[in-house]
Amino acid sequence: MQTRGKWKKILADALTAFARALHIMEISEETPAKTPKEDETPTPGPSQWLKECIGVEGDRSRLEKLIAERRPNRALGHLLLIDAPRISSRTVAQIVALELGVNFRAISGPVLANAGDLAALLCNLGPRDVLFIDEIHRLNPALEEMLYPAMEDFQLVLIIGEGPSARHVKIDLEPFTLIGAGPADNLISAKLHGQFALRIHLGI
Repeated sequence: MQTRGKWKKILADALTAFARALHIMEISEETPAKTPKEDETPTPGPSQWLKECIGVEGDRSRLEKLIAERRPNRALGHLLLIDAPRISSRTVAQIVALELGVNFRAISGPVLANAGDLAALLCNLGPRDVLFIDEIHRLNPALEEMLYPAMEDFQLVLIIGEGPSARHVKIDLEPFTLIGAGPADNLISAKLHGQFALRIHLGI
């Protein structure tokens, strides 16, 4: 067990260095909480922002219920956001992460060029972190296949070698929430669509 953990860390460190060299990782920075002054207008809280961004009441209610009823130490179910004009799906994903009190990481589907890019992101997620993939419908099909065991079983499956001597290596991942965003349902494959616990239409 210790050996597997050691190799997982070595692989994660190597993939992270590779990904950073290609400038593909985009990790949000933590901002310190600001104490409002007496004459300042209070800013809306995360729940209020969700009401502003998610115009379909049924979708918003289901998301709020999913967040409220989440089990302790369990990741929230994966979410699919259907884009709308003038609404930032990334902002909505950040609000969800804020509501959950977890770290937020974001990247765009077309930027993920190879398996190393995706593996680096997945291996560096902490428990219950939110990973946001914008334009998920433009994700490379081979990388989409890598996502399935990661989303279903929180496992990264790597193929080492080629031909008859190729072998599969499984690496356990921390439970995480993937939030994908795309412009329309019909642009996302049925298999990927089925991985999401909730589909949310943004805007009115």
